[in-house]
Amino acid sequence: MVTFPDAPPRHAPSTYCFPISQPVVALDAKTAFQGLTEREQLYAHHLSRASFAGGLIVLLQTSVEAPQIYRLIQTVNTAQPVSELKAAALAMEDVSPEDFQAFLVYCSGLFTNMGNYKGFGDFKFVPDLTPEKFFKIIKASKAYKDDPSKIDGIWESVKDEIFLLTDQTKQLGLGKKGVTKYFSANNEQEDSDKVNRFFKENNVEGYINRVIKKVGEGGKESYEIRHAGAETSVIKPTKEFEGADFTLTSGDYGELMAMVNAELELAEKYSANDNEKQMIQKYIESFQKGSLDAHKDGSRFWIKNKGPAVENYIGFIETYRDPEGMRGEFEGFVAMVNREQSAKFQGLVDKAETLLPRLPWPGGFEKDTFLRPDFTSLAVLTFAGSGIPAGINIPNYDEIRQSEGFKNVNLGNVISSSYKADKKTAFLTMEDHILLEKIGVAAFELQVGLHELLGHGSGKLLYPGNHPEDLVNPLTSKPVNKTYEKGETYDSVFTSMGSSYEECRAECVGLYLSCDEEALDIFGHTDPQARSDVVYVNWLELCLRAVKSLELYSPPASEWKQAHGQARFVILQVLLEAGEGFLDVKAVKGDDGKPDLLLTMDRSKIQSVGKQAIGAFLQKLQVYKSTGDLAEASKMYMKYSAVDNSDKDHPWAEWRDIVVDRKQPRKMMVQANTVIRDEKLELLTYEASHEGMMDSWRERFSPEEHKQIDNILLDLYIKDRDQFKVTQ
Repeated sequence: MVTFPDAPPRHAPSTYCFPISQPVVALDAKTAFQGLTEREQLYAHHLSRASFAGGLIVLLQTSVEAPQIYRLIQTVNTAQPVSELKAAALAMEDVSPEDFQAFLVYCSGLFTNMGNYKGFGDFKFVPDLTPEKFFKIIKASKAYKDDPSKIDGIWESVKDEIFLLTDQTKQLGLGKKGVTKYFSANNEQEDSDKVNRFFKENNVEGYINRVIKKVGEGGKESYEIRHAGAETSVIKPTKEFEGADFTLTSGDYGELMAMVNAELELAEKYSANDNEKQMIQKYIESFQKGSLDAHKDGSRFWIKNKGPAVENYIGFIETYRDPEGMRGEFEGFVAMVNREQSAKFQGLVDKAETLLPRLPWPGGFEKDTFLRPDFTSLAVLTFAGSGIPAGINIPNYDEIRQSEGFKNVNLGNVISSSYKADKKTAFLTMEDHILLEKIGVAAFELQVGLHELLGHGSGKLLYPGNHPEDLVNPLTSKPVNKTYEKGETYDSVFTSMGSSYEECRAECVGLYLSCDEEALDIFGHTDPQARSDVVYVNWLELCLRAVKSLELYSPPASEWKQAHGQARFVILQVLLEAGEGFLDVKAVKGDDGKPDLLLTMDRSKIQSVGKQAIGAFLQKLQVYKSTGDLAEASKMYMKYSAVDNSDKDHPWAEWRDIVVDRKQPRKMMVQANTVIRDEKLELLTYEASHEGMMDSWRERFSPEEHKQIDNILLDLYIKDRDQFKVTQ
């Protein structure tokens, strides 16, 4: 396999393409999968297939052109092995090995992100080669020779959009701020605000729907709130609200939802207990009828299913990419429990009632009873969607998390794969780089555990009657006089800021409690020097991630495009504001002579300065969240989120160019497949390369299924095209 040296992009801006040296790692789950019984393996197999089928929905949630780009690449990919395509392409005039590598990297990007916008950052990515070279490679394929009219048709429909980088198309966003598939293209912010008011008035949530606006004769507006579901139906008949007609329907992504359900029905036969059986039945009902309530019920059975050998969750889950922070992107994961590693996380659960009161807010702002969750470390077999996280706290439904429970999962093999370094970490001294290399996984494991369990799992939302009348707001020293109103949820109040704000709160909990000796004991950090090192690396790395997150800020849209990135940048600002020489970021000249940044932290002041600053900030985050005080929360949070040059010592807008210039791409992960051949289940693994990525997607579905998916995506693309296409 040929490797390509680091080099600047040849045709596309670095923010909007992947380098030809883009790293790839294999997500190793072989040992864990082989440890399952045959029945458990079959359960995992069908859940994986359901997840991968549902993951294709993300194409339709990302951009109008994404399904067509997938069809173009997969038609080529399924017709012949990469080696044959490469030989044919390099035989073409003017196609170089670098050109072909750029083509493969773009294909890997599309598969990894399930669309042509980065799952982490929401920026568009384009091929790092010219349209002419890109299509030359396509024309060299067996697929083109077999059916040139089909390939020409797909190419004509997307050849401009693949490469288009206007201020609007560079990122996801609502209206002129970007591209979105959660709202038809004729929606603006005022439309979204009206929809939000309708949702509140009628107790509707956004997780599984999209908004399609139409304007009739006389200019009357109508909004279809279209739910994902295999069946096409009217859920609630038309109702007038603020002079517009609103109708709730089901049937979005129908054919793909039906594919998901077909696999879930097979998985149900291998379920291990009644909770798993009823969980799957409720998911099937939800995906069939477009019922959010059924998915919530499925989530309730999922919470009750403690310590399964095969863990999974599937549906419209995370709301990061909806411009309004309410609509969930489809994801599904299947993983095996690492029982030895899970013992540490269960130890954290056992100590939760001891650790929670140490958080810097009064008891009245904490849940009345800690709902002891399952907290397991998993080896991921399958994760379908726009990217793979390191840890998860779900379900995201407020009423379930607040009063019924939740689960935490640590994705162990994802974390270990992510820390396979191939070069020095940017923006750190060599000494800090070596320490990060040595204990980065251990420090991040600690942060993930505290972040997910005691970050997302803590805090109470206040409603009339669910708290003492004399509960004092510690920020004003007066009784609480503001709470959520009936029909309001955290998502409906905090909307577009909500995901980032909540991630910031959870990250702060992780930092704050990582200094606690009992928490460190749980994770086996008992030696004084080891404790000091792991706490230091945890704090330092979060600040490092904050500096690197500047690339996730969009100057054209003047807004952050990734919730975690914004959250970490806010924390960085809080810690810099703390002063006393605790933290510093400064511009320096790099070893290569180019502008660089250097991040340094005085580890002796973590307890005295850092923890004090985070504690005071965390109290504000929680009180504003508990009381639904969006006005004060927004004033504080957006001040710290600003990327400008107002601070002469830290000109972030200017420094963003340095960060972008020195960015190191996130690793792409090749996942295994499970297949049944001759009535025997096999696990197929692939090499950690772009060729391996192509192989894994060629073998993900059978030839017949690829054709079926191709037809489904074409049909759904045509349905969406006119309503969602951005006009230039």
